[in-house]
Amino acid sequence: MKYVVTGGAGFIGSNIVDLLIKKNHHVHVIDNFSTGKKENCNPAAIYHHLDISNHHKNDELRKIFKSADGVFHLAALARVQDSIENPIHFEVNNTIGTVNILKIASECKVKRVVYSASSSAYGNTTKLPSKEENRIAPISPYAMQKYYGEVCCKTFSEVYGIETVSLRYFNVYGERQSLDGAYPLVMCVFAKQRLENKPLTIRGDGNQKRDFTHVFDIANANYLAMNSNKVGKGEVINIGNSDNRSVNDIAEMMGGPKVFIDPVIEPRETLADNTKAKELLGWRPTIKIEDWVPKYKKQLNIKDE
Repeated sequence: MKYVVTGGAGFIGSNIVDLLIKKNHHVHVIDNFSTGKKENCNPAAIYHHLDISNHHKNDELRKIFKSADGVFHLAALARVQDSIENPIHFEVNNTIGTVNILKIASECKVKRVVYSASSSAYGNTTKLPSKEENRIAPISPYAMQKYYGEVCCKTFSEVYGIETVSLRYFNVYGERQSLDGAYPLVMCVFAKQRLENKPLTIRGDGNQKRDFTHVFDIANANYLAMNSNKVGKGEVINIGNSDNRSVNDIAEMMGGPKVFIDPVIEPRETLADNTKAKELLGWRPTIKIEDWVPKYKKQLNIKDE
């Protein structure tokens, strides 16, 4: 098959590219390298340095999409706090970019688009575990934009006949997660602090919980969603372990002294109901964070005292 992966030089996208290459597919990657990295690039894939929100480049995008069997759409700016500070910049990338990809995919008769959605759409919910039909209550521009992408996918399926499915990721971690950037994952913050012999900074009381889901499981969910004959009409599916951990738990796993600092605007707890993923995709999580963190520390040469 010929597949296109937008954002394929990023953390999650590059893991999907690797899986597709491993399965002997022909892969084209579109990335503007704003957050994607050259070192994430798989030499067996073909890379195109393009911005999906720049409609002036649509002729180039159409050439890439021509004869493609499917598109994995991951390209986005993906930081909640940063979106609060820069909502217009995020809107152009996350909303206009998604509509542009869906439009070109439908024009080029691509069979299916698998869209990377976000569990942030649930907001600060107290109804747990989160089910796909639960109330949507985004509390950041990023969450709002990612939810609107789901709406766009379903609309394009209904109006233009292109198959779509949206996967709501829950707190992805794993290989190639970045230690740098303005708002890295909490375990990356802790890892960097351990490497610099600094105390772990915990926002608020540290009891906020996240349903941490390994990137290998996320990549597998994407592949299953592209090939399942039970989806394609704009379905929304949770991809999460259905097993959460607190920030304090992660701090204990990372080890070292801790300090508590001011909280930020964020959901108190996330927890996925992944029944739909099991039924429609045949997907099940395979990696637990408490098994992975010791390997991560060893990889970074972080030693327990």
